[in-house]
Amino acid sequence: MTEQLENDYDVVVAGGGAAGLNGALMLARSRRTVVVIDAGRQRNAPADAVHGLLARDGISPAELLETGRAEVRRYGGHVVSGEITAAAREGAGFVLTLADGRTVRARRLLVTTGLTDELPDIPGLRERWGRDVVHCPYCHGWEVRDRAIAVLSRGPISMHQVQLFRQLSDDVVYFTHDQPDPTPEAAERLAARGVRVAPGKVTGIEITDDRITGIRLADGTVVAREVVAVGTHMVARSGFLDGLGLTAVDHPAGFGRYLTTDATGRTEVPGVWAAGNVTDVAAQVGAAAAAGATAGAQINADLVEAEFEHAVAVRRAGFGTAGETEFAESVNAPRGHGL
Repeated sequence: MTEQLENDYDVVVAGGGAAGLNGALMLARSRRTVVVIDAGRQRNAPADAVHGLLARDGISPAELLETGRAEVRRYGGHVVSGEITAAAREGAGFVLTLADGRTVRARRLLVTTGLTDELPDIPGLRERWGRDVVHCPYCHGWEVRDRAIAVLSRGPISMHQVQLFRQLSDDVVYFTHDQPDPTPEAAERLAARGVRVAPGKVTGIEITDDRITGIRLADGTVVAREVVAVGTHMVARSGFLDGLGLTAVDHPAGFGRYLTTDATGRTEVPGVWAAGNVTDVAAQVGAAAAAGATAGAQINADLVEAEFEHAVAVRRAGFGTAGETEFAESVNAPRGHGL
């Protein structure tokens, strides 16, 4: 089916990953006009497969998304390629501007644009990302089990990461890189589980025959390794929301920057919800999809409430159908945070 973008929708979904598509699916099945606008920069695109997703474990990211797009379209939803660069309030709703100059209006906005993984500036690391440079033991752990794993420190959270990867292999080396050496207590814990510590700055990744073979240190030492596990600095893709006064904040655990929401995905800006990695940086595909579904249902409920309030206002004012346009703003007006 060809891509289709109308001028106005009940809901615009910014971002077409698992969260966005599942949110759109819930809305389309509720007979809402909805469009997913996707820039095509899914976080898991470099990976061979999605794991930990019940009944779909091992599916490729591309196949999962294509299946999801077809499901949204089956119920009348639109899925369009494009990047939203600006969002502004227009009356009771929103106007979104795309990079190619197109604009689209919406009564509500669901933000599922995900995040950017910022890696340490080490030659070879980015090129292997999603292959033999990994970050999540639940996403990639089974695939790297029993291999020679390097865990590259990025701060206190790396101690948790190295313990999780030790569950998967008995050959794990912890590289301090540019971080302090482990505390005596932490060093004892690592030693008790047979995890070696390699102090010193990492200056590069050794690659032979299209695979990692070692980690190079500043003193010239090369430690033989096959896999690098490293935590990333995760930054929400949310700059286009600045015009609405909605900005990412520092994550309390130091993971990066994210959008804050309540349990339903509602942000502090009335009419705007967020779901997936843009607000939950640690969410895997299943959790992101579930959050998108929750947000989609909440947005529909918000619109339903607005429409009932509008109908009551029309009735009380004694207007018939012809006079309903005088109350159009009350239909569109988003309710406040937490209502």
